Amino acid sequence: MADLRQILSQGRKRIALLVGAGAPLAIRIGKDGHLSETGQALIPGVDELTKKAVAGLKGGNLAAATAIIDSIGAGANIEAVLTKVRLLEMALGTTKISGLDGKGYQLLGEEICKNIGKIVSATLPSGRTGYSELVSWVSGTLRAHAVEIFTTNYDLLFEEAFERVRAPYFDGFTGGHAPFFDSVTVAGDDLPPRWSRLWKLHGSIGWALDNDAVVRGRGRDATQLVYPDHLKYDLTQKQPYSALFERLKQFLLTPDTLMLAIGFSFRDAHVCAVLGETLAMNANSAVFAFQFGSLDNEEAASRLAYDHPNLSVYASDGAVISGVPGKWRPGEPPKNWEEIRASFWGQRNSGEPPLFLLGDFARFTRFCALAQATDLSLPGAPEPPGVDGPSQALTEAPQ
Repeated sequence: MADLRQILSQGRKRIALLVGAGAPLAIRIGKDGHLSETGQALIPGVDELTKKAVAGLKGGNLAAATAIIDSIGAGANIEAVLTKVRLLEMALGTTKISGLDGKGYQLLGEEICKNIGKIVSATLPSGRTGYSELVSWVSGTLRAHAVEIFTTNYDLLFEEAFERVRAPYFDGFTGGHAPFFDSVTVAGDDLPPRWSRLWKLHGSIGWALDNDAVVRGRGRDATQLVYPDHLKYDLTQKQPYSALFERLKQFLLTPDTLMLAIGFSFRDAHVCAVLGETLAMNANSAVFAFQFGSLDNEEAASRLAYDHPNLSVYASDGAVISGVPGKWRPGEPPKNWEEIRASFWGQRNSGEPPLFLLGDFARFTRFCALAQATDLSLPGAPEPPGVDGPSQALTEAPQ
């Protein structure tokens, strides 16, 4: 953690973030629509998203989606469901399965994407959130290389966080009237480092097709490209996703790079395949996976870490480092490190034993935001995730 804190504060290393569905779970909203420690998650996780997207279907669509979930079994999530829907759309023609033919499954896929769009279209609440603190860290340091954010989420929370503080970013699109996807710029590295990179690996609300070109800025109701189907789309439609995954490979194959994964379950087979391949090819890259659950419950991440020693898993009660699992055993902190340790080790909730905290997106972003703090004061109990509310007192000085 001392080494990571130093890396985060300097701005010299190539750093990327891999952000999954666990990130918006850290933002809690009360009934009044404002930040609340005890409120509901701003956007649900993948499992809850699957339930809500399917529950919004009716009649034959609901029956067909339920049959697909039953056929997939325990691993059924919304993306697995969509993949099978589109496979059936291509294969069936006029033949019917579960009451729907190929055209019926096309309409079912569109209806599921509309339901997804309704659920993930939440706006970033006012006040200090993990997203705003992460952007503060990204834009608050003079950098030799741009920070790259790879996310599997469909929402627009990162876009809103960057734009609220007028921090420039590039997401693969260029233009004013109908911004179009520019794969040449995505593959290159021509923009200045102060422009952060935001790569939406699974698409985004607001993306749409316009005269065979992928454009963005069509509003939160545009959901037709909300999930990449690598089997159905023609070359033009494949292009955003293939270029973005190629960018992920390119980053991890660059010497001396560090990727920090947060809120990512490692259940996405396609992303994990890219991680496994590139980590095996480039021993000079490293991935730190900060996981919310205990080590026993982070089996997917741990399995990948056993095979690739340059991927380290940091769970709440233990870690897999250099392919070796173990439990946390804190020793005596270095001089003046007691307050700093409290930013990543302590009680998650009152009355619980201390654990590693950075698997929580709010705690992780606070750790990043305070990377340059030279003096931290933590009066009372550690601040719970939220993160709006009384902040940690700090005196910042550049390092």
